[in-house]
Amino acid sequence: MKKLMNSPSTYVDDSLSGLTFAYPDLIRAGKTGRTIVRRGGVRKGKVGIVTGGGSGHLPLFCGYVGPGLLDACAVGNVFEGPTLQSCLDAIDMADAGAGVLLLYGNYGGDRMNFDMASKMTRVEQVRTVLGIDDIASAGPHERHKRRGVAGLTLAFKTAGAAAEGGAPLEEVTRIAQKTVERTHSIGLAWAGCRLPSADEPLVDISDGDVELGIGIHGEPGIWRRPMATVDTLVGEMVERILEDRVPESDGNKVVLMVNNLGATPVDELFIAYRRAHEVLTTNDISIARSFVGSFATSMEMAGMSISVCFIDDQIEPLFSAPACSPFWSIQ
Repeated sequence: MKKLMNSPSTYVDDSLSGLTFAYPDLIRAGKTGRTIVRRGGVRKGKVGIVTGGGSGHLPLFCGYVGPGLLDACAVGNVFEGPTLQSCLDAIDMADAGAGVLLLYGNYGGDRMNFDMASKMTRVEQVRTVLGIDDIASAGPHERHKRRGVAGLTLAFKTAGAAAEGGAPLEEVTRIAQKTVERTHSIGLAWAGCRLPSADEPLVDISDGDVELGIGIHGEPGIWRRPMATVDTLVGEMVERILEDRVPESDGNKVVLMVNNLGATPVDELFIAYRRAHEVLTTNDISIARSFVGSFATSMEMAGMSISVCFIDDQIEPLFSAPACSPFWSIQ
């Protein structure tokens, strides 16, 4: 297995430099150079939104810095949380006088450094919302233990739209939390990824097998079995999501995201989408908006994930609000 790189030690910084050269509206900033921010800064009086996490997941995390989405992102090494300094820099640089929302995945290293940075920052008002959409990582009664995966990007969109529209910090936080609570994701993979410094895949999935519920760092899933048809696999994924929802509060209208984990052809994503659409509509659930593509990857992992956000009249318009970032634009 080959990597297109100079060396493992320069992998992240070379990638970030290339990103900011390609998209000049973004700059590398902070004491470590591992904080990505908007070149023009944050509009005075707007709530700042910060995220962060390890490299190896593009477009997550720094690919969503831009108007209508995020203001700053702290970037760690591949599959490692960002440093305390980069988190602190991201918070400070996102402050425009209206407070800062931290919106990131529920991972130990990320939590530790962002929590410390939120206590050290000069910003007076800081709030935190954690992405917890991965239904395979904990049961319904332990939702607080779940990991954040591709569904986190849907909260980026709604919180970003609320902040861009001038909502105060408490309202932006509430919108982000509401979106997180209504979002359910599950992944599937049939080949693992390899870290830049490693000779072997992080997860070895035998030829002919597939693993349901695998995490974006290769965390163990629910089961590993021989490969089946897409209708069978996606059917189970969507049914598990429907079983996980709270019908009396979630409603019957959704945003549907089919996400490439890294090495899956786009054609196959649409085959998967076809089945997800079929299962949802058969269950009398209408799809208000769809996203198909690469939103949160795991290096070259061959696989996909499905995220479903159950929306209401308040959340739905936020998905149509303008947004612009290197990897996700809505006009």
